[in-house]
Amino acid sequence: MLTATGAGVPDVAGRVRARLGELHPGAEVGELAVLPGGRSGLTYQVRAGSRAFVVKAVPTAERPVGRNDVLRQADVLRALAGTGIPVPEVVASSAEHPAWFAMTLVPGESVEPVLDRHDLPPGAVRARMLAITAVLSRLHGLRLDRLTLPVQPALDPAGELARWRRTLRAVPAELRPLGEDLLALLAKDVPDGVAPVLTHGDLRLGNALCTGREVAAVIDWEIWAAGDPRIDLAWFLLFADPANFPGVGRPAAGLPGEAELVAAYAGDGAEPPDLRWFRALARLKMAAIMGHNIRRHREGRHHDPVQERLPLDDGI
Repeated sequence: MLTATGAGVPDVAGRVRARLGELHPGAEVGELAVLPGGRSGLTYQVRAGSRAFVVKAVPTAERPVGRNDVLRQADVLRALAGTGIPVPEVVASSAEHPAWFAMTLVPGESVEPVLDRHDLPPGAVRARMLAITAVLSRLHGLRLDRLTLPVQPALDPAGELARWRRTLRAVPAELRPLGEDLLALLAKDVPDGVAPVLTHGDLRLGNALCTGREVAAVIDWEIWAAGDPRIDLAWFLLFADPANFPGVGRPAAGLPGEAELVAAYAGDGAEPPDLRWFRALARLKMAAIMGHNIRRHREGRHHDPVQERLPLDDGI
């Protein structure tokens, strides 16, 4: 792990270490070390005595918006404390630029069965997938009006489609040959919305820390929203089928199929209405994301060897 260095980082490090020192009198507070894998803001690990923490900070040269709005993540983690949704505990934060917050480091491993190389036995794959399904169901069962969260407009199906229409159309045309056809089909039959719930935005095993067969914590809340629960569910179901990731997906023994996961999510086994439409929307969203990733790779802005394994000649 690398010690945190660079313009503005020592200032953040000093502020974080000072605050943790106040919270843990007499404990030795270590240096901040870069924690690989974080995709929002800057991510570090630090110890205060026997306890370990993860720190999220806004890059000094960036504005605290979008994925760099780290305090927005702290808001949702605080709101979920005591609800039964397993999340890290926020222990300190600062809005002074560059903003940061510190949360407990939850032991566990993050494995996406259809994308990551792993040696999990089939029983563990199955148990973890059903466990994260139960977490998703509990999350959507929370009363949004009882959670202390910043007020924001709710995303209904039409609004979600409009957002991803803009995203897809920003992808070069050669990488989305059937994109307009799918947009037209989705626009013809937009389902009515339902009462909004708290959505994670990218809930899957790859954004969870697990120990054994249990989910210890759900992480990476940077795109949480008040929205239609079927948006979250359909996105989650993408990761139950390696065929959704041509060139990089791989079979995972023990992985439950979509039908079993939907039944587990619903409890009574009844599939949420219009889920087929949301499944199609989820595939459009994945196509848009893959298109942007391939474009950035081709342009040399972000070298990603995984993109070289995708079937580019067939489009997205």
